[in-house]
Amino acid sequence: MEKKTILEKISNMAIEFAPTVLMAVATLIIGFWIIGWITKLAKKTMKKRGIDETMRPFLASLINIGLKVMLLLSVAGMFGVKTTSFIAVLGAMTFAIGMALQGSLGNFASGVMILLFKPYQVGDLVDIQGQVG
Repeated sequence: MEKKTILEKISNMAIEFAPTVLMAVATLIIGFWIIGWITKLAKKTMKKRGIDETMRPFLASLINIGLKVMLLLSVAGMFGVKTTSFIAVLGAMTFAIGMALQGSLGNFASGVMILLFKPYQVGDLVDIQGQVG
């Protein structure tokens, strides 16, 4: 008798949560497809606008990852997960990693500034601290 009630509970739960699971899977599939489309569109637009070719992959990757994080958080919200705690933990982790990698992030920021202000272009010959390249 106990097995029968457990099977009934499982089947009831499956029937109850099936629409939510199917909707979440559909949202993920459609969301990843739309994110891919948006990323390709952004790459084409950056190429048309003449954005430096070294900056394009960085910006496209930033757009892609940002949209995927938002999609995953929204799908988690569909299951009833409180996403505010995830966002708070993500912010705290970002702050902690930023403090731990302070010197490296300064170098990263310098690299981004070089890409933005373009003092050098692809193919330029430069001499920096005795290194030629």
